[in-house]
Amino acid sequence: MKEKLEKLLENSSSPYYHYKVAAIIECKDGTLFEGVNVETSSPQAGICAERNALYTAITNGYKKGDFKAIHIMSQTNETIYPCFICRQALFDYCDENTKVISYGNQIVETSVKELCTNGFGTNDLE
Repeated sequence: MKEKLEKLLENSSSPYYHYKVAAIIECKDGTLFEGVNVETSSPQAGICAERNALYTAITNGYKKGDFKAIHIMSQTNETIYPCFICRQALFDYCDENTKVISYGNQIVETSVKELCTNGFGTNDLE
Protein backbone atom coordinates (compact mmCIF):
# COMPACT_ATOMS: atom_id res chain seq x y z
CA MET A 1 0.00 0.00 0.00
CA LYS A 2 2.91 2.34 0.75
CA GLU A 3 4.05 2.34 -2.88
CA LYS A 4 0.52 3.09 -4.11
CA LEU A 5 0.28 6.03 -1.71
CA GLU A 6 3.68 7.38 -2.79
CA LYS A 7 2.58 7.30 -6.43
CA LEU A 8 -0.80 8.81 -5.60
CA LEU A 9 0.86 11.76 -3.83
CA GLU A 10 1.96 12.96 -7.27
CA ASN A 11 -1.71 13.72 -8.07
CA SER A 12 -2.23 16.04 -5.10
CA SER A 13 -3.12 19.58 -6.09
CA SER A 14 -1.58 21.70 -3.36
CA PRO A 15 -0.44 25.00 -4.88
CA TYR A 16 -1.26 27.08 -1.79
CA TYR A 17 -0.07 25.19 1.28
CA HIS A 18 2.31 22.88 -0.59
CA TYR A 19 1.38 19.95 1.64
CA LYS A 20 0.52 16.86 -0.36
CA VAL A 21 -1.66 14.13 1.14
CA ALA A 22 -2.88 10.86 -0.35
CA ALA A 23 -5.46 8.41 1.00
CA ILE A 24 -6.75 5.03 -0.04
CA ILE A 25 -9.91 3.61 1.49
CA GLU A 26 -9.97 -0.17 1.55
CA CYS A 27 -13.35 -1.85 1.43
CA LYS A 28 -14.04 -5.20 3.06
CA ASP A 29 -14.52 -6.74 -0.41
CA GLY A 30 -10.98 -5.66 -1.39
CA THR A 31 -11.99 -2.71 -3.55
CA LEU A 32 -9.76 0.37 -3.17
CA PHE A 33 -10.74 4.00 -3.70
CA GLU A 34 -8.10 6.69 -3.96
CA GLY A 35 -8.14 10.33 -2.95
CA VAL A 36 -5.74 13.26 -2.78
CA ASN A 37 -6.08 16.68 -1.26
CA VAL A 38 -7.22 19.37 -3.68
CA GLU A 39 -6.62 22.95 -2.54
CA THR A 40 -8.26 26.13 -3.77
CA SER A 41 -7.56 29.77 -3.00
CA SER A 42 -10.48 29.55 -0.55
CA PRO A 43 -9.43 26.77 1.86
CA GLN A 44 -12.98 25.67 2.66
CA ALA A 45 -13.67 25.01 -1.03
CA GLY A 46 -10.94 22.37 -1.24
CA ILE A 47 -11.09 18.79 0.00
CA CYS A 48 -8.83 16.58 2.05
CA ALA A 49 -7.53 13.29 0.68
CA GLU A 50 -9.38 11.21 3.27
CA ARG A 51 -12.81 12.62 2.46
CA ASN A 52 -12.04 12.54 -1.25
CA ALA A 53 -11.40 8.76 -1.05
CA LEU A 54 -14.34 8.11 1.29
CA TYR A 55 -16.83 10.12 -0.76
CA THR A 56 -15.66 8.44 -3.97
CA ALA A 57 -16.42 5.07 -2.36
CA ILE A 58 -19.85 6.32 -1.31
CA THR A 59 -20.46 7.66 -4.83
CA ASN A 60 -19.76 4.14 -6.07
CA GLY A 61 -22.41 2.63 -3.80
CA TYR A 62 -20.44 1.68 -0.69
CA LYS A 63 -22.01 2.31 2.71
CA LYS A 64 -21.25 2.24 6.42
CA GLY A 65 -20.10 -1.26 7.29
CA ASP A 66 -18.30 -1.73 3.96
CA PHE A 67 -14.99 -0.15 4.97
CA LYS A 68 -12.03 -2.07 6.39
CA ALA A 69 -9.33 0.62 6.58
CA ILE A 70 -8.16 3.99 5.37
CA HIS A 71 -4.48 4.37 4.52
CA ILE A 72 -2.95 7.87 4.57
CA MET A 73 0.38 9.46 3.74
CA SER A 74 1.76 12.97 3.40
CA GLN A 75 4.80 14.24 1.57
CA THR A 76 6.72 14.22 4.87
CA ASN A 77 8.02 11.21 6.74
CA GLU A 78 5.92 12.16 9.76
CA THR A 79 2.95 10.23 11.05
CA ILE A 80 -0.19 12.15 10.13
CA TYR A 81 -3.79 11.81 11.23
CA PRO A 82 -7.00 13.01 9.59
CA CYS A 83 -8.13 16.54 10.39
CA PHE A 84 -11.23 16.92 12.53
CA ILE A 85 -13.55 17.44 9.57
CA CYS A 86 -12.31 14.16 8.09
CA ARG A 87 -12.61 12.47 11.47
CA GLN A 88 -16.27 13.48 11.57
CA ALA A 89 -16.85 12.01 8.10
CA LEU A 90 -15.07 8.80 9.10
CA PHE A 91 -17.09 8.67 12.34
CA ASP A 92 -20.34 9.03 10.40
CA TYR A 93 -19.59 6.60 7.55
CA CYS A 94 -17.21 4.00 9.01
CA ASP A 95 -17.57 1.52 11.83
CA GLU A 96 -15.69 2.42 14.99
CA ASN A 97 -13.24 -0.44 14.43
CA THR A 98 -12.31 0.71 10.92
CA LYS A 99 -8.52 0.96 10.85
CA VAL A 100 -6.76 4.26 10.20
CA ILE A 101 -3.23 3.50 9.01
CA SER A 102 -0.67 6.28 8.65
CA TYR A 103 2.51 5.77 6.64
CA GLY A 104 5.58 7.82 7.56
CA ASN A 105 8.88 6.96 9.24
CA GLN A 106 6.89 4.12 10.69
CA ILE A 107 3.47 2.66 10.03
CA VAL A 108 1.05 3.63 12.80
CA GLU A 109 -2.35 1.96 13.08
CA THR A 110 -5.27 3.29 15.07
CA SER A 111 -9.04 3.10 14.71
CA VAL A 112 -11.88 5.48 14.07
CA LYS A 113 -12.99 4.92 17.67
CA GLU A 114 -9.57 5.93 19.02
CA LEU A 115 -9.48 9.05 16.84
CA CYS A 116 -13.03 10.08 17.70
CA THR A 117 -13.51 9.53 21.40
CA ASN A 118 -16.84 10.95 22.52
CA GLY A 119 -17.79 11.56 18.89
CA PHE A 120 -21.07 13.18 17.82
CA GLY A 121 -23.04 11.16 15.31
CA THR A 122 -26.38 9.90 14.06
CA ASN A 123 -27.43 8.50 17.45
CA ASP A 124 -27.06 11.97 18.97
CA LEU A 125 -29.60 13.37 16.50
CA GLU A 126 -32.43 11.08 17.54
